[in-house]
Amino acid sequence: MKRRTHPMSRLFAALVLASFALCAAAQDREQIERRVQSVGTLIESSSAAKQIESSGVAAARERRDNARLIHREAAAALRADDLGSAAKLLDQAAREMMDGARLAKPEQVAGEKHRRDFETRLESARALLAAQQRITTEKSAGREAQDATRSIERQIGEAQAIAAQGRYEEARPVLDRAYLTARVSIEAMRRGDTLVRSLNFANKEEEYHYEVDRNDTHKMLIKVLLDERRAGNPGLESLVQKHMEQAAALRVNAEAMAGRKDFESGIKLLEDSTRELVRAIRSAGVYIPG
Repeated sequence: MKRRTHPMSRLFAALVLASFALCAAAQDREQIERRVQSVGTLIESSSAAKQIESSGVAAARERRDNARLIHREAAAALRADDLGSAAKLLDQAAREMMDGARLAKPEQVAGEKHRRDFETRLESARALLAAQQRITTEKSAGREAQDATRSIERQIGEAQAIAAQGRYEEARPVLDRAYLTARVSIEAMRRGDTLVRSLNFANKEEEYHYEVDRNDTHKMLIKVLLDERRAGNPGLESLVQKHMEQAAALRVNAEAMAGRKDFESGIKLLEDSTRELVRAIRSAGVYIPG
């Protein structure tokens, strides 16, 4: 014998099911609303967002822009009560963002920074080479300046060839050598021009500071040019060190003179110090003007 269900019982069951469905829908909506907020934070202010922003990697930034657009579509779908589409779009936005973060991973960020640093230095080296060539022509400079021009051009070309293989850290020291060689060559040519010197220096103190800068340049050049040559070569190391010690002693005496406001004596001592640094470089078989 079949049991008959009272109509009121069926109505009550339907109301209970409807209530459960409404609660589930409300819970789903709340969950998606929270996800809209969390994915928005991921895109705009998370560590991944900062990593992409600082990386300079175009592909990573493009993924982040895509994630932003998809996130907006997800928010629009939520407002339209299309919870299924909103959930799928949020998943897609999060994936785009994480793909962007992977493209901007630290080693790639570092690689991009090395590339930018190299290109900045390359621009500076080219500008100095152009200036060196112009001054060489203006002064009808001799073989020393012409040899320096060829050396700078060769070093820049070598640095570019290495950089073209993505080896920016290896290319940078080669480019630094070109940059410093150009700078030293220009200074050497200007030193012989009394007119330029008299126009450039308002007083002996200003000229003294110029000589300090020139001395510092040659010390940097020794590091860039000779570090590898000196390693494992005790004879060369001893010879270079001797010149450097003499240069350092002269520099100390020059600074003492400057401290007493005797800039003229300080200039003379700095010039002698720089000549010792030039001798140190040339003793290693590396020609620089000086």
